[in-house]
Amino acid sequence: MTVTKSLPDGPRVPYWRRIIKFIFRPIEYVEDFAKVYGDNFTIWRKGDNQLVYFSHPQALEQIFTADASHFGTGGGGGVLKYLLGDNSLILLDGDRHQRQRQLLTPPFHGERMRAYGQTIREITQQVSNEWVIGKPFNIRTSMQEITLRVILRVVFGVDEGTKYQQLRQLLSSVLDLLSSSWMSAALFFQFMQRDLGAWSPWGKFLSQLQQIDQLIYALIQERRAESSHNRQDILSLMISARYEDGQPMSDAELRDELMTMLVAGHETTASALTWALYWIDHLPEVREKLLQELSTAGVNPEPSIITKLPYLTAVCQETLRIYPIVINGFFRIVKSPIEIMGYNLPKGTAVIPSIYLAHHREAVYPQPNLFKPERFLERQFSPYEYLPFGGGNRRCIGLAFAQYEMKIALATILSQFQISSVNKRPVRPVRRGLTLATPGGMQMIAIPQVKQAHTPVEV
Repeated sequence: MTVTKSLPDGPRVPYWRRIIKFIFRPIEYVEDFAKVYGDNFTIWRKGDNQLVYFSHPQALEQIFTADASHFGTGGGGGVLKYLLGDNSLILLDGDRHQRQRQLLTPPFHGERMRAYGQTIREITQQVSNEWVIGKPFNIRTSMQEITLRVILRVVFGVDEGTKYQQLRQLLSSVLDLLSSSWMSAALFFQFMQRDLGAWSPWGKFLSQLQQIDQLIYALIQERRAESSHNRQDILSLMISARYEDGQPMSDAELRDELMTMLVAGHETTASALTWALYWIDHLPEVREKLLQELSTAGVNPEPSIITKLPYLTAVCQETLRIYPIVINGFFRIVKSPIEIMGYNLPKGTAVIPSIYLAHHREAVYPQPNLFKPERFLERQFSPYEYLPFGGGNRRCIGLAFAQYEMKIALATILSQFQISSVNKRPVRPVRRGLTLATPGGMQMIAIPQVKQAHTPVEV
C-alpha cells in the first residue's frame, strides 16, 4: 500500500539568491538541488503555493497521464502574455486549450508537413551560400536566419516584398531583445517591465510588438480577402480551418497563434541546429559516421529519404537530450489535490517536470554527460525518459516539424561544408530568455566538404 507523504524535501533558500542562480546558472540550479535531494524536490516559498520539481519517469508518467482537470497553467503572465496574447495555445486551459490544439495540430504532421521539405532545403542552401569560405562567421546568427525564413515562408506565407522585409527585420529585433540578458532578467522581475519610452528596453519591446501586430493583422486581412485554396502556408490553413461548431478562428486568435509558432519554433530550432553542428565538429567520429551515412543517400536525396536516416536521427535526438533547449516542461498548477509518486500535492502547488534532470539520469542514460548518438540506436526510450518537447496534453504540437526541419537543414549543410569551431574549447549552455543555448558569439568556419566514398556505415 502506498504511503502518502507531504511534499518532497527541498531547499529553503532566500528568494534573491535562488532566482539569480536560476537566471544565470540554470543547469547548476537544478543539478545542485538534485545532488542533495534526489529526483523530486520542493523549492520552498513563503505561503502555501510551493514549487515541486519531478524527474523520475514514474512521476512524469503520472503527471502526463493525469486527467487534465487536475492542472491549470496559472494563466501565464508577464512577458509571455504581452508577447503571445490571451489566445495563445501555451496560455490556454481546459476545453479552450483542447479545442485549439485539435485545430492547430494537422498542418504540423503527415503530408502537409512533408510538403515543406523542399522549402527548408532551399532556404538552408540560400543562407549557407552567403558564407565566405574560410572566414569566421557567427553560426547562431546563420541558424536563426534559416529558421526565421522558414517560419516566414511556411507559417506566414511570405518570402519577398516590403511586408516580408519589414516582418523579418522587426521579428529579428524583437527575438534578439527577448534573448538578451536584460530580458532574461525581466522575464522574472516585474519591476523591470516598465515602459519608460522608446529608449528603454521594455518601451522598445512594446513599440516593436505594436508594429509587428499591425503587419500581422494586415496580412490576415489580405489573406482572408484572397482565394487561398491553392496556398499551403499554415496561416492560410488556419484561416480555412473550422471548430466543431463551424466557426473560424478570429483575427485575434490567428495573431496570437502566429506569434506562438514564431517564438516556439524560431529560437528553439536555431539553438538545436547550432548545438548539433558544435557536437559534430567536437567529435570527429560522429562526423565521420554521419558523412558516411549521408553519402549512401545519394546526390540531392528527397527529404523523405533524409528524414529516415537512422544515424542522422540519432544525432538530432542526442542533441536534444544532452542540452534540451527548454530545460523544464510547462508549469502545471494543481487545481484539485493529486497524488504523484506518493506525495500529496495540495491545490496551488506548481508542478515542474524537469526535462534536463530526466535526460541526465544515470540509470537511464549511462555517462549522461557524454554525447553518444548510439544510445538511440541501441534502445527506445519512453516519453517519460526522453521528453525534449514536454509531455502529456502540453507536448509541443510542432515537435515533428522541428525534427523534420533540423534533419533537412543539417543534411543540406553537411553535404557541402565542413563546419569547424574557431575556438576548440568545450562550451557550456547559457540562458537565452526561456531557453538554453550556445554562447551568442560562437564563431565557426566553413570549408568545402570532402566527398565521402559510398561505403557501408556501422551504426
